[in-house]
Amino acid sequence: MNLKRLKNRLEESFGKTPSNGRSRHIIFWYDEEGEFAQDIDELGLDNAKILKIESNNAFYIKYKLEKEDSTSNYLLYSSMAKPLPQDNWLLDILKYSIEFSADRTVMLMQDFGISDYSLRNVFKRYLGFFADNVRRRKFTSYGITDFTEEEVDIAVLSALCNLSVNDFEQVVKKVLLEDLEENRYLKDISKYADLEVFWDLLESRYAYKDREQSLEKLAITLLTSHLDFNLKAEIPDSWQEYLSDKKATCYVFVSNLMHYSTNGKEYPLLANRIEELLNIKRYVSDWDIDKYIECDTFGIFDQEIICNLIKNLLAGIGEFDKYGAIVKEREKSYWYKFFSPEYEAIKYAIEFLAMEKGMQGIIRGQSAQELVDLYTKEYYLMDYFYRKFYYYYDSIVNKEPFAQLVEIIENTYTNWFLNQLSVKWSQAVGEEMLDEFPLPQVSQQQNFYQDFVSPFVVKDERVFVIISDALRYEAAKELVELINREVRGRAEMKFMQGVVPSTTKYGMASLLPGKEIRLNEKNEVLVDNINTQGTENRGKILANHSDASLAITYKDMIDMKRADYKETFEGKRLIYIYHNAIDAIGDTAATEREVFTATEKAFQELVLLLKNLINNISATNIIITADHGFIYERSPLTEIDKISRYDVKALEIGRRYILLDSNQDFPDALPIAMNYLLGENTGLIAVVPKAVIRYKIQGAGVNYVHGGVSLQEIIVPVIKFKNIRRSEYKPTKVEVKLTNISRKITNRITYLEFFQRDLAQDKKIPLRLKLYFVDEDGNRISNENIIIADSKAEKPAARTYREKFTLKDIAYDKTRNYYLILEDEEETVEKIYDKIPFTIDLLFSDDFGF
Repeated sequence: MNLKRLKNRLEESFGKTPSNGRSRHIIFWYDEEGEFAQDIDELGLDNAKILKIESNNAFYIKYKLEKEDSTSNYLLYSSMAKPLPQDNWLLDILKYSIEFSADRTVMLMQDFGISDYSLRNVFKRYLGFFADNVRRRKFTSYGITDFTEEEVDIAVLSALCNLSVNDFEQVVKKVLLEDLEENRYLKDISKYADLEVFWDLLESRYAYKDREQSLEKLAITLLTSHLDFNLKAEIPDSWQEYLSDKKATCYVFVSNLMHYSTNGKEYPLLANRIEELLNIKRYVSDWDIDKYIECDTFGIFDQEIICNLIKNLLAGIGEFDKYGAIVKEREKSYWYKFFSPEYEAIKYAIEFLAMEKGMQGIIRGQSAQELVDLYTKEYYLMDYFYRKFYYYYDSIVNKEPFAQLVEIIENTYTNWFLNQLSVKWSQAVGEEMLDEFPLPQVSQQQNFYQDFVSPFVVKDERVFVIISDALRYEAAKELVELINREVRGRAEMKFMQGVVPSTTKYGMASLLPGKEIRLNEKNEVLVDNINTQGTENRGKILANHSDASLAITYKDMIDMKRADYKETFEGKRLIYIYHNAIDAIGDTAATEREVFTATEKAFQELVLLLKNLINNISATNIIITADHGFIYERSPLTEIDKISRYDVKALEIGRRYILLDSNQDFPDALPIAMNYLLGENTGLIAVVPKAVIRYKIQGAGVNYVHGGVSLQEIIVPVIKFKNIRRSEYKPTKVEVKLTNISRKITNRITYLEFFQRDLAQDKKIPLRLKLYFVDEDGNRISNENIIIADSKAEKPAARTYREKFTLKDIAYDKTRNYYLILEDEEETVEKIYDKIPFTIDLLFSDDFGF
């Protein structure tokens, strides 16, 4: 209520010159409904005093007015009905005074500029609501200009739900995502509004008309109607009574409700409750997966799909393309984010088992060079799929459904792929490489500086070398994709044959510049007579080849700011950065199980390091490599996987090698002459076990090992990155376009096709779009669809997306524009990817176009 206007009216009356011989004004105000009882104390009249008429203070008022103060103006306010003359003790005073009345409802309407008094009953209904200034301000904030009864009802409900917009759909969302029994919004509606209005609106909008007026039954109606829209099986008889006559509108509502919740927990709580009430698990187990593949009302569908996929993989049916398509379809569903570790683990299990089937159990290749070529082009993928499977499996909470699948993956990887590949490779090493270890057509790790770094130094170009401990080849392949996707420039992949023993000690030394590598009497590795242990010593070796050199660890750079980068690297031309995320975890028995998680962490750190070097000091030439790779098997090793160390006096021993100063006959081992690394006269022999056998020694872990000669250990990646500022080297998202020619919709259910123009590879990165229709005011009128444009397929058909849109069951004006919105979910500012105008001229009015 506008008290200022009320005060002005009273002040105007008190300001008039008294007539009929009166010397002052006394005004009686009987406010029968007590509408202003809470406001009277705040009225504060300038030229009149206020007395409140109570049930027992008439004598005091008469004494006050006639004896104590016979000259002041007075407002006599009563929150009671005007008494009958025979009962009115102040009748004599009333006879020579003025009566005042105020219709609070009318004044309220005037405050909003409403002259249509047909709405009086509507505003009268909400006087209690408007009595609070906070609620009144919220109502006013909606900026209503065309007042109707429904508009006022919805605005009151919206304000009570503390919404930023006046929208009944959002009122229902807010109410449903609260506690269904002790619902605070429903309590406020009951207290300050009208519950019947709320339920009447639900009936008109969603055809909900249950006598109980229960939030739980409302939720059942909405969710079963949503489910029925995509379910290709018959809805059970016991659910039929809950299906709404406005299924399209219910479907759109629930589709939007899923994405409305603020913390991602509200809708799952609601859906899980209704899922349990309907006992959906009882029915879904009888339905074929094809019947509910598009359903995402309840999480039980994803649980069943996951179990079905696992069951089919275990059965060895081999329909891998079909399984992959199912996972791809579920990526667009609401529940995917809650089951993403399960789906991702299954996705990589599918890739792993499909590759195994494609290889038909045969490891091709005979010579060492053939096996290296096959590994670097194809076979590394088995290591990659294995790693990704376990990375996601490790984050699954309920691992029980995956128990048998894990066994298959583990047995296939360990007993077939890893074992057969390593046996064949060991045979090739034994026949071709014991005396001349380096393969002639492969770059050698000990020549790394000469082959990859020196060309920059010779041309006086600044070069950064990042050495990530135990970054093996298969992981580096993924890292290249990440870099090309996230960083402007060009990354390309090469590889080297690593040294043996494939340990940090020898690998790090091999990556440094120098004329000579040798061991001293303490078995320390020296380069040009300088110990290679530690960053400081490595810096000294670099300084022999460049006065403007620096060796630094990633840990020393973590907290650097832009100014620190400039100060640290100012004037430096040859920089070695040592990064250790993988080996630090894998090489410790207590944490070796987390080595695949450490690999993902290494990716994040290396990409961030790259960006910091580029953004802070304009780094142009960056090389990423490793000192060695590793072997990792998840299952516990048996005694057959380990052999006792030989009864010899060893200079050095590890899980995967023994270093001796003389050659001897070693069964089940490969004695590799170290002259290729330490010089012709070294006489040292690295004895490595064949295949992936470990030596029995104390300490360290046994599942994660390196030091031997397996391809996983000695194929060392070299990533060459060039910071190129041209726009074509900036990562950009693939382009997606609507291909339908017509911009007219004639059915409540309509299908639209979209085409991904580019392949998601190299500098073209995937695009995730959210699609929905809105009216001219921006109100959503359809369900929401997701397009994940990440296809690398050459065939256009594989990059075509057909999406189903369902419109609300409301009236549409064919003379107005409606818009298809394509929203980029990953953008924070410019989210609207495209906005396409449509006209809607429905030929049919029901949900199914009949």
